[in-house]
Amino acid sequence: MSGLVTGDAVVLGLQPARLPSRALAVLIDLVVVWAAYLLITLGLAVATASLDGAAVAAVSVASFLLILVGAPIAVETLSHGRSLGKLACGLRVVRDDGGPIRFRHALVRGAMGVVEILMTFGVVACVASLVSERGRRLGDVFAGTLVVRERIPTARVLAVPPPPPWLVGRFAGLDLSAVPETLWLEIRQYLTRARELDPAVGRRLAERLADELVARTGAPPPPGVPAEAYLAGVVAERQARDARRAFTPPSGLGAAGAVRGAGAVGGAFGAPVAGVVPPAAVPPAAASPAPSAAPPDGPASVASPGGPPPASATGFAPPA
Repeated sequence: MSGLVTGDAVVLGLQPARLPSRALAVLIDLVVVWAAYLLITLGLAVATASLDGAAVAAVSVASFLLILVGAPIAVETLSHGRSLGKLACGLRVVRDDGGPIRFRHALVRGAMGVVEILMTFGVVACVASLVSERGRRLGDVFAGTLVVRERIPTARVLAVPPPPPWLVGRFAGLDLSAVPETLWLEIRQYLTRARELDPAVGRRLAERLADELVARTGAPPPPGVPAEAYLAGVVAERQARDARRAFTPPSGLGAAGAVRGAGAVGGAFGAPVAGVVPPAAVPPAAASPAPSAAPPDGPASVASPGGPPPASATGFAPPA
């Protein structure tokens, strides 16, 4: 991978195209261009049969420049670096900063391609591509471009082997908040490829990763548990927690929301909130009498000497 830094200080990981794939793409482009050039040349030869030699020579030079030089430049400019051969091989021409090319980049590459590819039969381009660290020919160097691979095969994702059955649930109380993602990635890579390692090397690597995990969590593994089994058990616990977080319904829905709503009045775990008396705890004798109809101009409600405050003052109506 080639680390390219954009104008926004973002590092791009691009895989430069090497000589075999580039040579195949150029070969496809040359076959298509030369086939078109020969067909057009035959048509022009028939059309200019009545002209003199100078006119025929001028038409031949113009057709050579327009088809063999101008056509590739136009195709790369309009397709943003994807010619027919590059499209078939999964390649693309980009700028040094990873952006799409413009007309000036395609023009410089096309002009240098006449010398590198057409006049020297590709020898100069092959030598420059072999010498360059990123496989660039002279046209790429002068134009400030790079040919990269667009279709990169994705790596096959291997599943982490499960821990022993007697370790399932043993790490439920472990605090995993201080474990960085880089350490999780190392542990996962080790577990997926532990069977491919030498037993002694794998054991030392597992012990090192287990020591780092213990230093992050602050809890040593249970006595007698191998390092590999300990790592598999902790990873399985983390995956179980992630699954529970992903599939837990929102707090405002279902029975959990109802419990939380009841807790807003009754307090945590059903404990009464200070200052609020549950309806069942109000004695019948202390209940206020039924309100009587008050005159329109009279007071809204009057608190009894020993009774609870009126409903209009607290917003909580005691039970009858």
